[in-house]
Order: sequence, then C-alpha cells, then structure tokens
Amino acid sequence: MAARGHGGAELYSTDVILGLHKAGVRQTVVLHPDAPRLKELEDAGLAIETDILKRPVPLWRKWRMTKLVRQLEPSLIHCWMRRAAESMPANASHLSGNRPVIGWFGNYRDLKPYTHCTHLVGCTPDIAERMRADPDWHPADNATATDRIFSAPTFSSVTPEPALPREELDTPQDARVLLTLSRLHEAKGLETLISAMQQLPDCYLWMAGDGPLRAALEEQARQEGVTDRIRFAGWRTDRGALLAASDICVLPSRYEPFGTVILDAWSTKTPLVACAAAGPRAYVRTGENGMLTPIDDLPALVSALRSVLDDSTLRDRIVSGGLADYEHGFTPQAVIDRWRAIYDTCLSSV
Repeated sequence: MAARGHGGAELYSTDVILGLHKAGVRQTVVLHPDAPRLKELEDAGLAIETDILKRPVPLWRKWRMTKLVRQLEPSLIHCWMRRAAESMPANASHLSGNRPVIGWFGNYRDLKPYTHCTHLVGCTPDIAERMRADPDWHPADNATATDRIFSAPTFSSVTPEPALPREELDTPQDARVLLTLSRLHEAKGLETLISAMQQLPDCYLWMAGDGPLRAALEEQARQEGVTDRIRFAGWRTDRGALLAASDICVLPSRYEPFGTVILDAWSTKTPLVACAAAGPRAYVRTGENGMLTPIDDLPALVSALRSVLDDSTLRDRIVSGGLADYEHGFTPQAVIDRWRAIYDTCLSSV
C-alpha cells in the first residue's frame, strides 16, 4: 500500500489488513515509512517492509519489489490502490511461479496502471461492472477479463464509545448537532452544507476532517455568518464518540463511489442524510434507512435535515432500517469473509 494519506481508502485498506491478520491470514505489508497507521500494524504483529517505498523512484521500487517477491514467494500479491499497482514489476505474477496479482479500486479509475494485475476488485458492484466494460484492461495472464473482476464492500471500523461531551467542542447542551466525517475537499459538497446552516439556527455543525478546502470553507462560514456554530475539528480518531454525540450524520458529497460514512452512521444508530452521489444513491433509500437529496440542492438538503430533526418517528425508522442493512451484509466479519473467498477464488484460477 503506497498511499500515505488519511482518506477513507487508506483507512479501509488498513482495516482489512488488520482483519485478515486476526483471521489468520499471513501477510507482509509493504508501506511508506510515513504511513499514518504504521505503528498500529506493527503493534498488531504484522510483518512490515518500509524500505521499498521510501524512494520516489519507480525503477528502484520495481527492482526492490522483484527481490522481495522472489525472497518471500507469496501465494498472492494484493495491490491496494493505483500507486501500489504502479510499483509492481511487469512480470510480478510470474516471479518464482504463477500467482494472482490483485488490484483494488475504491473509486472509478483508469485501468491502465493495473496492467500487471491478474484480478481486480472494486468496492461496489457498480465499479466492478465499469471494470468489466472497460476494453483497455486484460488480465496479465491473458485470461478472460470478466471472470477476473469482483466486488467487496467496505466496512465501518467505528467502535462504540460514550458520547463526546459537548463542551469539548464548545457546543451548547441543547443544540442539535450535525456531523461530517470527511476530507475537506471539493468532492465532498461541504459548501452546500455550510450554506444550509443559515436556515438551521438551532444546529451546530461538527466537521471532523481536514484537507485543501479548509481555509476556503472557514472563509465561507465567516461570510455567511455561521462561524459561531461550526467547529472545524480536524482529523479525529474518536469517530464513535462524535457519532454518539450527534443528531444527524451528513454526507453531502458530489462524488462518492461508496461512502464508508454510511456504514459508520448505520452501525452506530445515527440518522443519515446524504446527497445522491453514486455510492449513497445505490444504498440509501429515503425514509427507510436514511434520507437522500439531489447533489448541491440547498432547499432539499435543508428540508431533509429539518424533517429528521423534527420527526422522531422518521428518525427511529431510518435508524432501524440502517442498522438492519448494516447487519445483513456490511459487518467487519462479513467483509473479511468476502475477502477470504475472493482470495480462494483467485488462487484457484491461476
């Protein structure tokens, strides 16, 4: 895993690695030395290799990966995201015998960096279908592409925690709290949510995350006169406590292939309001397990938030529906079982 950010894809990848480790799957994890969860993986007892990715030189990385693969002779190679796939040598599947080389997608990507892979996995069925329809990708071992593409959902790694005391984020006890858990990025549609705060005077907004749009969002809040009710909380490791203290979890994204935040809300019985990006549109059913509004539709977003805040029957119904959907197919155990099944299928196909 060559990425070293704090985004949802990095979080999920690390959670799956830890889950597979707990399930008894032996792994050697190739990470950048600055990866934020490196210590957590080391403390869990995983074998870690950081030398390969410390130099931003593609030929160096591929040469070192070749040496490592020949040394370890792994049953399979799993490339988490594009940078990892680009670090693999062209003949990775044939070093020291044939083996699967799996490329994972957390969003809609160009498949060209994955030409060294024999199998692909997307985090949603829709992403997998897009892969199957792409004429530019063929498995590295020349098998039929449609037989080598799978999907495996993400899962929530939030653990139940006592609600965060309101005073820690300077919030009145009687305020209604809206929560976002995301990067501060244009794709996340946070500008629309900040504008909605003008029409929700009883609400405070907690924004847990950071990113390139932070200064612009802070300036927008000042210009629109809602700074006093918005808390820019930065990256947090206490998502369970934040969710427990919130009245609604909001996912106003313009672009969201899946959105693990959906599962965070469902699993913690937090009402969910989302915009109709691809991921939420596939899983959120208005009035059943959440509320879905058109992207960047300010009146619709305000209306959905107001409905959930004011209607306890609606709140209870979407919380119950979300929890049922989560328990049906998105628990960590269900997702780890799915990954093990994919591994078994890949191993039997080469």
